[in-house]
Amino acid sequence: MGLTLPTVVEPLAQLLVQLGQVLLVAAIAPGVTGLIRRVKARLQRRHGPPILQPYRDLRRLLGKEVVVADSTSWFFRAAPYGVFAATWVAAALVPTFKTGLMFSWSGDLIAIVALLGLARFLQAAAAMDTGTSFAGIGVSREVMIASLAEPAMIMVVFTVSLVAGATQLSTVAHFMVTTGGLRVSLGMALFALIIVALAENTRIPLDNPATHLELTMVHEAMLLEYSGRHLAMMELAASLRMVLYISLIACIFLPFGLVAGGAPLIAQAAALLAYLAKVLVACVLLATFEMTTAKMRVFRVPSLLGIALMLGLLGTLLLFVSGGM
Repeated sequence: MGLTLPTVVEPLAQLLVQLGQVLLVAAIAPGVTGLIRRVKARLQRRHGPPILQPYRDLRRLLGKEVVVADSTSWFFRAAPYGVFAATWVAAALVPTFKTGLMFSWSGDLIAIVALLGLARFLQAAAAMDTGTSFAGIGVSREVMIASLAEPAMIMVVFTVSLVAGATQLSTVAHFMVTTGGLRVSLGMALFALIIVALAENTRIPLDNPATHLELTMVHEAMLLEYSGRHLAMMELAASLRMVLYISLIACIFLPFGLVAGGAPLIAQAAALLAYLAKVLVACVLLATFEMTTAKMRVFRVPSLLGIALMLGLLGTLLLFVSGGM
């Protein structure tokens, strides 16, 4: 007995939608970086670079020759591809406009944290492989930030999983849309996740991504020895990480507009527009926040991340004590 046409078309349609989400996050990632830079420039009463400038920069870097120091090993050359792949997979696992996709079972919060940790390890190890002093400074600061940001992220995962009863993002989003409501614990988790997102993306007030002063850089200090396509992979991975956290916050705390599997094409198009609107608003808010906030000293960074850790811990404890807040 042969397969009927609907049984063949449905899995193919699901696969195409899943592939569309994977390509979507990679396609808009440089645009997100360009939009944030443009909004910041306009707030400073400057014209600023075009929004599409990061795409041009990536194309230029991909066409340039790679210059590698003699002191580096094969790991330094392979790390950019590993960092890009791990970050891209993590960003693609977060539901953007539709839940219940073909590979939604793998979109777990713990898996995303693990992939981000893998990308961070590869980047830090590759920077140490160069043996330069500035790379060592950047790695030490990156590891210091990660040692506080990762526990805070884990506490946010615990809080969300206790509320939704799962760590799978499609399940969490469905719960928030149907039965979710205002909770004190979720508010604490939201503020903690925003602080973690600023730390993981090395944004103001923790770091200034536009600076080129070696003594103040964190993320950029680890990229000084990269060039050509290797630098393009690292820059695209950084943009993907920004999209990941925007999508994560939108999926968990602002899930309106998300559609479930089997939704009509018009509903999916509306959900896509809603997601792009969320990304646009997030970029404008981030640029405005960075314009109104000064960069803090490096020694004060643990205090800010400690606030995120305590907020996540209090949110978890509040759920255990109250059961419903």
